[in-house]
Amino acid sequence: MLIILPPSETKAHGGNSAPLDWDALSFPELNPVRREIAAELAALDVDEALKVLKISEKLRGEAESNRVLESSPTMPALERFTGVLYDALKAPSLDADAREFLAVGDALFGLVRADDLIPHYRLSGGTKLGGRTLKSRWGSAISDELRALAREQLIIDMRSGTYQQLGKLKEAATVRVESVQEDGSRKVVSHFNKHYKGELARVLALQGESVSSLEDAAHIAQEAGMNTELRGSELVLVI
Repeated sequence: MLIILPPSETKAHGGNSAPLDWDALSFPELNPVRREIAAELAALDVDEALKVLKISEKLRGEAESNRVLESSPTMPALERFTGVLYDALKAPSLDADAREFLAVGDALFGLVRADDLIPHYRLSGGTKLGGRTLKSRWGSAISDELRALAREQLIIDMRSGTYQQLGKLKEAATVRVESVQEDGSRKVVSHFNKHYKGELARVLALQGESVSSLEDAAHIAQEAGMNTELRGSELVLVI
């Protein structure tokens, strides 16, 4: 099993590891596109970057990070990404075995494993660089990597729609979070969606060797106190 997590706009700053080593990253076949995107990001004047990234002057430091992304310190991807999902995942407390079952689908790096060392940067999946969408830049590269993985293991895709568009995998299982309304109807959870996905990712990663099917994933989540349903290739968390 491999769980593909979404990235986050917010990222931890700093790091204790050496600058980015492209050749040390997982999925080296993605490096040509990674390098192309990184070079264009780093070449953007900060004022221009604010417009391209659609961020305010208050986030000027985010744009400045892109100019030095190849020389700044790095840290494991699972610690670099922050926010609601990663808070619920409690990534720093996961042992090496659990982290093997986690990866992140990202705009700049495409796909990285939990312990790949990456720098601080700013780029979202919907950004256009040089007038081109990231979807067009990535082409089939991410999908090809995921498809190869899916031949050998279950892929649970927790990415949001924007990041799924960068590299679709129709064979992947997905996760949906629903709440039960007073009249018994269901409503998709939006605000806490990432929180529950983070909790689920943690539970599954800790039992990763026992998960070879979506049925296994649903059973393990149930044992952890989560209410789950299966709808084809979709695991539904009922809140």
